[in-house]
Amino acid sequence: MTDIFQITLILIASLIATLLSRRLKIPAVIGQMLVGILLAPSVLGWVQGGHTIEVMSEIGVILLMFLAGLESDLTVLKKNFKPSMLVAVLGVIVPLICFSIAALWLGKDLSTSFFYGIVFAATSVSITVEVLQEYGKLSTRAGNIILGAAVVDDILAVLILSIFTSFKNGGSNLWLQFGLEILFFVFLVFVHKIIPKVWKFVDKLPIYAKNTTVALILCLGLSLLADKVGMSAVIGSFFAGIAVSQTEVSDKIEEYTSAIGYVFFIPIFFVSIAISIQFESLIHHPFIILIFTVLAVLTKIIPAYFAGKMSHLSTDESLLVGTGMVSRGEMALIVAQIGLASAVITDEVYSELVIVIILATIIAPFLIKWAIKKEK
Repeated sequence: MTDIFQITLILIASLIATLLSRRLKIPAVIGQMLVGILLAPSVLGWVQGGHTIEVMSEIGVILLMFLAGLESDLTVLKKNFKPSMLVAVLGVIVPLICFSIAALWLGKDLSTSFFYGIVFAATSVSITVEVLQEYGKLSTRAGNIILGAAVVDDILAVLILSIFTSFKNGGSNLWLQFGLEILFFVFLVFVHKIIPKVWKFVDKLPIYAKNTTVALILCLGLSLLADKVGMSAVIGSFFAGIAVSQTEVSDKIEEYTSAIGYVFFIPIFFVSIAISIQFESLIHHPFIILIFTVLAVLTKIIPAYFAGKMSHLSTDESLLVGTGMVSRGEMALIVAQIGLASAVITDEVYSELVIVIILATIIAPFLIKWAIKKEK
């Protein structure tokens, strides 16, 4: 019953946090993450996490990105491919260089320093998606550029991580891994053309909520395949959402999936982000945490802003794109966990990384809201 108690507590706390956030006029996701810190083992200790919470949290972020794909306009995404690619490439190169140099300057070895760069190269768009949805900005040009760029820079970061860990651990399957990731990405690009054509067979199924059931199977299936080839599961679910959005029943699927996700799984994801935070590194190395947090913000805002200006976006749109790329969240945590499991980094370095990731993730929605207000 421990897991049921934790889930009940998370849902109650998330509901209260959302109500208070609305009252305080701050993004609801901020309240949910702050509640996660409050309930975490390092503060009140009422929520310890565990395998069940992990699984539900993972389903939450998968559903969130599936919904983002469902709400995306494929035509607009294609139209903004070039600016998205420019934002993504600059958003990977700049953090990779800046964090590597900063970590070397702070006395880290070359391997650890480069790994810092990889961790902060990836963008976690799930937090951004939630804030953009809340303020009705997800379907705008800036929103679509953020979505496209976040997917591309996650792919680039994962490819760099694959190459780095293979060389670090002396792996011989580097090119096989690289080839699988490229092939899978090509498959994802074309899957939106296949799904609408086969959907007519779904209409013949004599089951309740058949469209949503098949859509969720596709979402989870592509997430599993993405994970299997070494990519983030959210890349698979996002493209599944884009594919399903091309069907005639996408509105109904979105309505049903939103009910499933936002009532249960997505709040668990946002609360659980903060569960892993430990404050020892913040107490012992505040200077390092401060430097890396500032870098985490600036190395996304500045390159994305200039990429937006180079793509003929307005100043306000470019600023929104820049702030929308700041959040690191689950993608950076996954990369950090891979580094710890592969013995690339120590427990102490991992703790530092987690704190900076959480801080950047909490700061990001405030920056996005500020950029949205400037647009008005």
